[in-house]
Amino acid sequence: MKKLLLIMLMYSVSMMAQTHRFIYEYKFKTDSTSKEHRKVNMVLDVNPQNVKFYNYDFVVTDSVNKKTGSNNIVWDDTPALIRKRNSNTNANYIHLQNMFIIETNDAISWKLHDETKVVDTYTLQKATSKYGGRFWTAWFSKDIVFNEGPYKFKGLPGLIMEVYDDKDNFKFSLIKSYKLSKTYDTSSILEHFAGQTPVKITEERLRKMMIDNYNDPLRDFKTHYKNNTDPNARFMVMGVEVKSPEQIKELSDKLRKHMKENNNPIEIDKAIHY
Repeated sequence: MKKLLLIMLMYSVSMMAQTHRFIYEYKFKTDSTSKEHRKVNMVLDVNPQNVKFYNYDFVVTDSVNKKTGSNNIVWDDTPALIRKRNSNTNANYIHLQNMFIIETNDAISWKLHDETKVVDTYTLQKATSKYGGRFWTAWFSKDIVFNEGPYKFKGLPGLIMEVYDDKDNFKFSLIKSYKLSKTYDTSSILEHFAGQTPVKITEERLRKMMIDNYNDPLRDFKTHYKNNTDPNARFMVMGVEVKSPEQIKELSDKLRKHMKENNNPIEIDKAIHY
């Protein structure tokens, strides 16, 4: 774990009115058979009323937009969710051509261990759990009194500073912490991303949509391509210009291959078997 830039957090009226922002390094494999990991930084905002977890790149883009008056948007396949404080119900934000919200109940049952380790000035205690079809080890600090952590990992008597699975697929490590004077407005990067109002759907419907998308990944593209009447129009897929209908099948096959290879969700018990 990198050197932590943390301030001892203690409950007080003034502190409860603030937002505590924790930055985690998220190391993960999109393909479980690969040795390669991706690394991104994730934000955990512990607000007075709710908790938000999302990619730090969203903050960077939002900051640039506000300074320059731009309207750039960025989204990727890392987790994005919101939950009320002291709740196990998460609103998961999913982008699949349009924005959707999936509500999930994610209570995690932890087993506390006597094992501890010291990181900087913090004594961390070990806890383990089986969640989402994987076995997890977490290290938390009772010195930081929030019972929160990255992603859906919460419910321990202190902040989770590190959590990873036993197959070396996923690891969250706290790298920085600071306070914000007010709750950070995420409406343009989460709740109304790209001006959209997310539609609430069930997990079952999402699975069907993803399977349909796998079966015909360029369905909408084919319609636009077929109905085009502008001889100067250009159609691009995966950086390739489509000049004939025959290319669409080849590109669809590549997209399906990519979906199969990048089918390693944190909650492996929810993986879609294409």
